[in-house]
Amino acid sequence: MLEPMQYLLGALSGALVGFSLGLVGGGGSILAVPLMVYLVGVPSAHMAIGTSALAVAVNAATGLASHARAHTVKWRCGAMYAAAGIIGAIGGSTLGKAFDGQKLLFLFALVMVVVGILMLRGRKGGGKAGAQCNRENAPKVMGFGFGTGIFSGFFGIGGGFLIVPGLVASTEMPMINAVGTSLVAVTAFGLTTAANYAFSGLVDWPLAGIFIVGGIAGGLGGTVLARKLSGGGKLTTVFAILIFVVAAYMLWKSATGQ
Repeated sequence: MLEPMQYLLGALSGALVGFSLGLVGGGGSILAVPLMVYLVGVPSAHMAIGTSALAVAVNAATGLASHARAHTVKWRCGAMYAAAGIIGAIGGSTLGKAFDGQKLLFLFALVMVVVGILMLRGRKGGGKAGAQCNRENAPKVMGFGFGTGIFSGFFGIGGGFLIVPGLVASTEMPMINAVGTSLVAVTAFGLTTAANYAFSGLVDWPLAGIFIVGGIAGGLGGTVLARKLSGGGKLTTVFAILIFVVAAYMLWKSATGQ
């Protein structure tokens, strides 16, 4: 059992993750694992991954509901992307469980550096408002979905930071639609990964519940801000810098063996 303060920190961490999921459809989920390990103090990397996967999935579903009410979700695209990604997430999460926990965190930190660089490239608006998923772009959409699913399952993250640009690249939809639609896949990937980890007893259910409560509050706020600042390049830059800081901290912890 964790201490009461750890659960309080879990709620705060959930709020941060939920806010980012609602705002940019991703990015925040990649912070869930390091927050659980280094801020909340979950002793097992695998337990942190399994618990965060469940919490992120539920938080993403909350953000999805808000985007759906704003009519910014393209459901067919989301379903196609998620269907292909679930297959990848099953394989990725199975491989991740068999990988050494500390090495997994080290690789996670390196991935965060790459993610930060990708985010700094910017997410601009534009796109085709009427973009849809059809027979012509289906292979491309599902290819991106499968690849993202493997990545998501292995590291126990929602993968929204890859899904959003993947949707834009494969369909040319506007950024605000990519953000909303990405949450369909983030929810599906997270639940798939969480189920695989839960089967092995690697989910802390009370912590997941606290994390989810905080995430719901944060997600509602992030979604509202996303509609106002859908082209928020400054916010993306700030968040990318935050990712670099957290990644540097994780690499330092790994290097010193702490």
